[in-house]
Amino acid sequence: QPRLVESGGGLVQPGGSLRLSCETSGFTLSLYTINWYRQTPGKERELVLSVSRSGPDLNVANSVKGRFTGSREDDWNTVYLQMNNLKPDDTAVYYCNRVGNYWGPGTQVTVSS
Repeated sequence: QPRLVESGGGLVQPGGSLRLSCETSGFTLSLYTINWYRQTPGKERELVLSVSRSGPDLNVANSVKGRFTGSREDDWNTVYLQMNNLKPDDTAVYYCNRVGNYWGPGTQVTVSS
């Protein structure tokens, strides 16, 4: 059974950085694109970017271009979301996702002074 678990969230000041991790198990990570989503209360879940099997990130949201990047270490079954120059509007619960409707439980990111 595929499993994904996010970590690395927390409280950060505007302009700061965080790196989220998505640890995977139960499937061969190298065969899949992994998506990062985020959600705030009362809003639909938003696709942040997709970490492709190789090559550049896909589907990068305009709101994070130039600030967020994805990466992966398939040997460690882990995908990352590096978030720089964070803004209060980036406050959300962040989720990683794999095709087949597999989701992690999410990790809270709060950007506030």
